[in-house]
Amino acid sequence: MTQSAEQQQECLPEGAIPGEILPAEGEIILNEGQPTRRLMVVNTGDRPVQVGSHYHFAEVNPALHFDREQAWGWRLDIPSGGAVRFEPGQEREVTLVPYGGAGQIRGFHGGDRNREKEIS
Repeated sequence: MTQSAEQQQECLPEGAIPGEILPAEGEIILNEGQPTRRLMVVNTGDRPVQVGSHYHFAEVNPALHFDREQAWGWRLDIPSGGAVRFEPGQEREVTLVPYGGAGQIRGFHGGDRNREKEIS
C-alpha cells in the first residue's frame, strides 16, 4: 500500500521540505583524509577535452597524455558534478583521489577489468 501525499507530509518534521538536503554545520572538506596523487596532463589534441569529477582518469580521452599507470583506480579531486577542461595544447597539473569501496570500476572504456586497484 502506498501513502498519500498528506500521510507523507505528516512524517516530516515541522517546516521540512520533501527532498531537502541540510548539510552539516561548518565547513565541509571534500575527500578529507584520502591519499592524493598529482599528475601533469597535456592535451595533444586539436579540440578541448572535459573530464567529469567521477570519471576513471586512466580511461579519459587518448588525446590527454600523462602517466596512465599512476591514474589507474583514481578520479579527479574536485566536487561531485564538476569537471576540468583541457584546451588544445594546454598542460596542467591535476590532483587525483582513489575510488572508494571495493575498487571495482565498471563501465567507462572497458579497461582491464581483472586488475585490482592499487593505492600506493
